[in-house]
Amino acid sequence: MKISPGWLAAMKIPIRAGRDFRPDDSLPGYAIVNETFVRQFLNGLRPIGVQIAKGSQAFQVVGVVADAPYRDIHEDIRPVVFVPFHSTGKTRNATFVIRTANGNPLTMAPILRREVTRARVSNVRTQMEFVQAQTVRERLMSMLALFFAAVALMLAGIGLYGVLDYSVLQRRKEIGIRIAIGAQAGDIARQVTAEVFRMVMLGAAIGLGLGMLTVRYIATLLYQVHPTDPAMLAVPSAIILGSALIAALPAVFHAVRIDPVAMLRAD
Repeated sequence: MKISPGWLAAMKIPIRAGRDFRPDDSLPGYAIVNETFVRQFLNGLRPIGVQIAKGSQAFQVVGVVADAPYRDIHEDIRPVVFVPFHSTGKTRNATFVIRTANGNPLTMAPILRREVTRARVSNVRTQMEFVQAQTVRERLMSMLALFFAAVALMLAGIGLYGVLDYSVLQRRKEIGIRIAIGAQAGDIARQVTAEVFRMVMLGAAIGLGLGMLTVRYIATLLYQVHPTDPAMLAVPSAIILGSALIAALPAVFHAVRIDPVAMLRAD
């Protein structure tokens, strides 16, 4: 792949060893390789200064860069050799990479067409557009999963609220007696929610276990997200716990506001 000096910095591909190309580097003569190339072909040799050949052309490795997708973000990382790009002579096709601090990079397109007067600039696209075009399936699956998760969470919250409210209704006399003999609001809340939250924790543990068993199938639907990542496990768990707390609040308020005098008189 032919690149000019500064291309690696524009693409934010870090240089692991050696240096970037200089304007006076010749082709053939110098090359930069990625880490996969070093592992597969250099057999543990110190890569800087090594001579590699392609046909009758010889190259000296002057730099090693981090691995990055070549054409598609889904493909396996392949060994890549970068060689200097020179604008001398005629070039049919070339890609300009421009990094800007502007919020919308496409606003630079008219300026680019005006400044690059010796080339016909077409097909101006942002890096985000390339990524989005290659992650249509992942984004669609994430939106569907988010929708069904939200529906399931809402139904679970409604069910939890119903169970707790019915439990308070059934135990209102018991709760009234506890309040009458000095039980605090915190004690009543724990009495009302203890059993339900035990079921919530048990269900979460079972769901986590089933998720770990299906990791190999789930991983194919994700991109650069590991199903066993602690953050990926902690966030859903926190959401489930928070939803359970919100669903339990009306029943808890109902329980702690029970009038013990009215309950004892009704008895």
